[in-house]
Amino acid sequence: MDFLKNFEILYENFFALDWRMLVMWAIGGLLIYLAIKKEMEPTLLLPMGFGAILVNLPFSGAITQMAENGELEVGALDVLFGAGIANELFPLILFIGIGAMIDFGPLLSNPKLMIFGAAAQFGIFFTLCLASIFFPINDAASIAIIGAADGPTSIVVANKLNSEYLGAIMVAAYSYMALVPIIQPPFIKLCTTKKERLIRMPYSQTEVTKLTRILFPIIITVVAGLVAPASVSLVGFLMFGNLIRECGVLNSLSETAQKVLANLITIFLGITIATKMHYESFLAPNTLLILGLGLVAFIFDTVGGVMFAKILNIFLPKGKKINPMIGAAGISAFPMSGRIVHKMGLAEDPQNFLLMHSIGVNVSGQIASVIAGGLILNFFM
Repeated sequence: MDFLKNFEILYENFFALDWRMLVMWAIGGLLIYLAIKKEMEPTLLLPMGFGAILVNLPFSGAITQMAENGELEVGALDVLFGAGIANELFPLILFIGIGAMIDFGPLLSNPKLMIFGAAAQFGIFFTLCLASIFFPINDAASIAIIGAADGPTSIVVANKLNSEYLGAIMVAAYSYMALVPIIQPPFIKLCTTKKERLIRMPYSQTEVTKLTRILFPIIITVVAGLVAPASVSLVGFLMFGNLIRECGVLNSLSETAQKVLANLITIFLGITIATKMHYESFLAPNTLLILGLGLVAFIFDTVGGVMFAKILNIFLPKGKKINPMIGAAGISAFPMSGRIVHKMGLAEDPQNFLLMHSIGVNVSGQIASVIAGGLILNFFM
């Protein structure tokens, strides 16, 4: 009888297709297409796309119903969410891998690039003001941090501020990170002239000593802890990963952190985030509004970085002008944003190599976004 009852539930759900399920299948299919065909962050988009389809199958409703009847234990995906997201384990571990990937050499060679990372956080605070019109302040602050272009920071901030929209914030943050190659270029072009995009910035290689590379992550952790104490866990794990890379005695551990660890956690994150893409919550008005506000944050981060560079150019002498496109790389989407700016420079002038400048700005944005998240927590916790 129990078997017949369970089969009846499955049968009823199979024929109870909702049009919103079909919409989520299309969204999942689009993410899979972008991951495979366009090779846009496949380690993230592919599990998110597949997971979005998985949690919106008719059978998922039956499983939920049987779980409520006490006939099934909590699903494995819920356990994964509780074990990795709710306690912030995945974001912190992922930051070790990200830190191990980052070479701060271009930034240390030209420290003034740090200011562009700070300028590109403008979208966070603009969106905070905008989101506060529609949401309570803690939720608005959690939504605004989507503009950090930093998934782990978004998760930690939303968790600590007890936002009820954690699922939507995670989906928006990671989706837009992966879609940076689509989002940024049109707004960079909109804010710059052809002449500005043709500005060349010669790069002179400056020797950065090993001691400097080792001291940098330690000093940044201490400074961040003093400026924004709430950011110290994120900054600390990021800088610990970088210290593993630069110390020179943990090469195998550094390689593991960069590849195996980072890829494994990214896959877990993608699947876990997808559990929050069920049509009943994902296609709700508030979720769609959050996605829109997150896009606004990304756009204004990009525009803020570019416009800051344009303002600086007013005061710089001829021959010392900055290509304003590098300001857009100040968001935390490393290394995608830096590469985008470099490719746009080459498209305008095949001899215009902006990679080292844009990557320097990009890694400064990684630090600035975490500190911005810490400042948000200091203000609203």
